[in-house]
Amino acid sequence: MTAAHELKFESPGFFKRIKGMLGVDFYRLFHTPMFYIFIAIAAIIPAMIVSMTGTAGADGAAVQPMYQNAWNIVAADSPLYVISDIGEYANMNMVFIFGGIMVSIFIGHDYQCGYVKQLFTTHAKKRDYMISKSLTGAFSMACMCVTYLIGGIVGGMFAGLSFKVNVGSLVFAILGKMVMSLGWASLYAFLNVIFRRYFGISVASCFFIGTGIPVIGAAAVIGNNSLLNVFLYGSSVYACLGSNIVTLGVCAVVSAAWAVIYNLLGSVLLSRCDVY
Repeated sequence: MTAAHELKFESPGFFKRIKGMLGVDFYRLFHTPMFYIFIAIAAIIPAMIVSMTGTAGADGAAVQPMYQNAWNIVAADSPLYVISDIGEYANMNMVFIFGGIMVSIFIGHDYQCGYVKQLFTTHAKKRDYMISKSLTGAFSMACMCVTYLIGGIVGGMFAGLSFKVNVGSLVFAILGKMVMSLGWASLYAFLNVIFRRYFGISVASCFFIGTGIPVIGAAAVIGNNSLLNVFLYGSSVYACLGSNIVTLGVCAVVSAAWAVIYNLLGSVLLSRCDVY
């Protein structure tokens, strides 16, 4: 056998490596009870929003629900500037908070059980690890978006909310948020690589970033603007009930940019640090 054939045998192609790692990660994901627990939580959240939020009526009148339209449980009416009304954040964006915790648990288990040591002792590349974890995390969040949508519809029906909406804009809003799952998963994977030895801190950091608190602080300093809305926090807050094909395109571009940036940073960090 020639040296070229030996090299080819020892170094499988990129897609073959990714396919192998994704096969392992998805197998582990589907056999992890926490995945199904978070899927169920995502479905319960909309019902909790409908039943537990609202504003008190005048002169002791009954509490009015926060939303009159069921689709506001999914997305805001207009591009969301979180500093203006933090209550408007109580929609499908909340999925990304729990998605981040899911990514933390998944990656944290890799280090606790010794999977990472076994993986990197062989020929696995750090870049492949980041990509696989980002794609697996994105799939998890997309599934949560679907169950959240179902829960929102059921919750809205029980609450007697209006379902009036521009169907096209609603579809673009939902797709925009689901597309952002890849960007968010890449960010969370990068955070977990940073805090790989400190599981509690990694979970807290994902929760902190997912709530949008850093962006609220930034908006308080520099003011609300479209650049802050779209690029700093991600266009998951840009996707609203007034969305169109341009909105979906922006979501796709931002999500892809986040994925490239955070996977690159995570790969560099893993290659230069002790991963065990």
